[in-house]
Amino acid sequence: MTDLEAALRRAVRGEVGFDVTSRALTTMDASNYRRVPLGVVAPRDADDVAAVLEVCRERGVPVVARGGGTSIAGQATGTGVVLDFTRHMNRLVGIDPEARTAVVQPGLVLDRLQDAAAPHGLRFGPDPSTHSRCTLGGMIGNNSCGSHSVAWGTTADSVRELSVLTARGRRLRLGQEWAGAPDGLRGLVDGDLARLRTGFPDLPRRISGYALDALLPENGADVARSFCGSEGTLGVLTEAVVRLVESPRARALAVLGYADEAGAAEAAAGLLPLGPLTVEGMAVDLVPSTEGLPRGGAWLFVETGGDTEAEARARAEAVVAAADVVDALVVTDPAGQRTLWRIREDASGTATRMPDGSEAWPGWEDCAVPPARLGGYLRDFRRLLTAHGLRGTPYGHFGDGCIHVRIDFDLLTEAGVARFRRFSEELADVVVAHGGSLSGEHGDGQARAELLPRMYGAETVALFERAKAVWDPDDLLNPGMLVRPAPLDTNLRFSVLPREPVDVEFGYPSDGGDFSAAVRRCVGVAKCRTTSVSGAGVMCPSFRATGDEQHSTRGRARLLHEMLAGELVTDGWRSTEVRDALDLCLSCKGCRSDCPVEVDMATYKAEFLHHHYEGRRRPAAHYAMGWLPVWLRWVARTRTAPVLNALASVRPLAAVAKRLGGIAGEREVPRLAGETFSGWWRGRRRVAAGDGDLVVLWPDTFTEHLSPSVGRAAVRVLEAAGLRVALPPTLRGRAVVGDGTSRSALSLLAARRGRVCCGLTYVSTGQLDRARAVLRRTLDLMAPVLETAAPVVVLEPSCAAALRTDLPELLHDDPRAARLAERVLTFAEALERHAPEWTPPAVNRPVTGQTHCHQHAVLGDAADRRLRASAGLTGDLTSGCCGLAGNFGFEDGHYEVSAACAEDQLLPAVREAPDGAVVLADGFSCRTQLEQLAGVRGRHLAEVLAEELERERRR
Repeated sequence: MTDLEAALRRAVRGEVGFDVTSRALTTMDASNYRRVPLGVVAPRDADDVAAVLEVCRERGVPVVARGGGTSIAGQATGTGVVLDFTRHMNRLVGIDPEARTAVVQPGLVLDRLQDAAAPHGLRFGPDPSTHSRCTLGGMIGNNSCGSHSVAWGTTADSVRELSVLTARGRRLRLGQEWAGAPDGLRGLVDGDLARLRTGFPDLPRRISGYALDALLPENGADVARSFCGSEGTLGVLTEAVVRLVESPRARALAVLGYADEAGAAEAAAGLLPLGPLTVEGMAVDLVPSTEGLPRGGAWLFVETGGDTEAEARARAEAVVAAADVVDALVVTDPAGQRTLWRIREDASGTATRMPDGSEAWPGWEDCAVPPARLGGYLRDFRRLLTAHGLRGTPYGHFGDGCIHVRIDFDLLTEAGVARFRRFSEELADVVVAHGGSLSGEHGDGQARAELLPRMYGAETVALFERAKAVWDPDDLLNPGMLVRPAPLDTNLRFSVLPREPVDVEFGYPSDGGDFSAAVRRCVGVAKCRTTSVSGAGVMCPSFRATGDEQHSTRGRARLLHEMLAGELVTDGWRSTEVRDALDLCLSCKGCRSDCPVEVDMATYKAEFLHHHYEGRRRPAAHYAMGWLPVWLRWVARTRTAPVLNALASVRPLAAVAKRLGGIAGEREVPRLAGETFSGWWRGRRRVAAGDGDLVVLWPDTFTEHLSPSVGRAAVRVLEAAGLRVALPPTLRGRAVVGDGTSRSALSLLAARRGRVCCGLTYVSTGQLDRARAVLRRTLDLMAPVLETAAPVVVLEPSCAAALRTDLPELLHDDPRAARLAERVLTFAEALERHAPEWTPPAVNRPVTGQTHCHQHAVLGDAADRRLRASAGLTGDLTSGCCGLAGNFGFEDGHYEVSAACAEDQLLPAVREAPDGAVVLADGFSCRTQLEQLAGVRGRHLAEVLAEELERERRR
């Protein structure tokens, strides 16, 4: 233990982390930069903060305050001690509705403040797109703004008082009329009044540099306002009194379509006199799909408010009437507005990929110019991009003249980095020429601070340096930011990654087969750090259960990044730190769809586990549950299911078996079916074949051995819809599709018997060699099916997802894999596409339950929703993950997190369901979780429809 670590442990009551994981999680924010800290402290209160500052000051160790880690300019990284306020100093101290103020701690997430203020008809005005995970301390440090700044201003406009600790331990209460000013600050201002009155651009989004002009007497000598945007370089915030604004009772959203981005930009300023709440802009090259948007090549999102829906709509329609648009849309429905706003909010992530999939990076994320000059600035910006051979997709706060953009810089080669520097210098000059600010929201950090002399001139920057010395004479707080900055092309986080492709098993088709590029997808937007599921989201259930960064998608990606870098995590694929972080990943695949940049942590986990255990003994659960298809087939062959069920009911025997198999002691072992689905299929009395399409019904392991009732129900419904149902062949050779036999005696002798399998259990436990062998055998068996036009209907969502994604990505060298993946349909998709005229039976009951996480992430549930509606099954299924997630919830040590995930969405939804509601759960894991944690029987949609068909037949 180092002297610094020991001293901190003695001095503070909060957690002190100098271990590899703690440091690796804070090497980066959402910027292009990386710094390795010495350690991380999670202070419990202001006394802890003071103790950290004293210990670090005595040793000359820098201190960096960190909020949600979503800063885009690099200011939330550092080489000393990082203060993490999100663990303990994250409370809402109180709200005063009459005064319209709130007292907050720096680690409080903005959405938690909004949730608490909403019942009073109030809200905090600024709302960055990261509102679900950014903290108030970070917002004050960066002077964040958000989409509503045209109405409610920046964070500085919403600050009343700040409690701050200086690097030398002074406790100050900052406010107006020099309240809390450190010694020497007033003299510095009085000595340079002329410069302060003339040297600062007058525009709504001027965030760059220190706001020393707020200290002018005519501006109220507001020390608190001046502190905003100082990026943790002047003092450490411990508490804030912030102003709240009245939230409109009703809102409307006018989406205005323009021919192009320049047209939208030039129109934005003209809408401001109408008093909108937002004027946001984005172009078509940033939108994955224009469905639901009015015609056009670019759009303005203009929100209006009112006391009633009619009043809000009238104001929105007035905006449309005043705008010269190609097309327009006015939405008053809150759900419809949320859907449209998600398109805009996800831009901060989707912009990290160009339309062709190539990477794009921040660095010039938020320049701002006077709104009236935005159109001209954008044209100059586009010309500069073209001159440097670069591409970018601007979007942002058009009403404030603030533009966000990610640019396809090459930050991996010397030549690319040199071009990054040249472009940055030239763009800074363009911004200044338009009367703008290098930063309009996210601060300067390392990305732009070096260029501040181009905006302010050398003398004003020297004044910034003097101000820093007044507050922090020892340069202890976040050194290298704002004043005496590090060069903008150093400390780049990509420089430590390997230059040659890493030898991996999956194909990573969206990343050119490069695992490093796949890991680089995580840019730190941190949507995975939300504490509640948004809309229909799933990501990230383990973080919501633990609140620990290492169990978020971003945290795991950071550790993988450091594993590839080899500086902190030095043992590569054998890393125990990476293994432990991935241990609580449920492989729910939620990040594959919910992460704006589509980080696929389930695949990365499987890849890591494959290499980590290669040539070594694996955990018992990998053998017990990874090889589940093999064990269950042996049970079926030996007809021992009744015996095993009886033994499992004897608790001492079950306890021994669970201990040997690495299964959580709290779990009940699921009962095995006395007759497999395939056994039932072979022995059933065949119904007369219809003349409908042939569909091949996949006998997945769970349906085959554990829930054959689902397979029987699916056959009943599919045949009722007029479809001809067959099962995959079980003989490799010239097998006939459907009955698992061959009509040719010669081929029967030559054929080898087998069972199709999606390989899911092998993939999820990282046994990729075995998964590949199983999948190749499956492709051999499915060869006759692939010669037909028959779709493959898969009832278990996780197996369908594995066939759609894992199969072609793992066997990327076998063209049959892609062909089979393209054939996979869910139960509802099969009925919709191949029996479109069929009408399901009228169940006419409400539903509850949860959309399977793999279905949400990979398959989609639109067809299921339409099928439910046709059957009179009303209501929506909840989002999230059930927490069992295949083998995850059964593994020893996972029960508590598994149960917490179920309590997040699924179990409350079932408890609150109306009487008579059908509990839908298409996944075996979901049904098992419901049974074991709530004593509730969930059913597959096929079972519900089959039961109603039988009821109709009896009537």
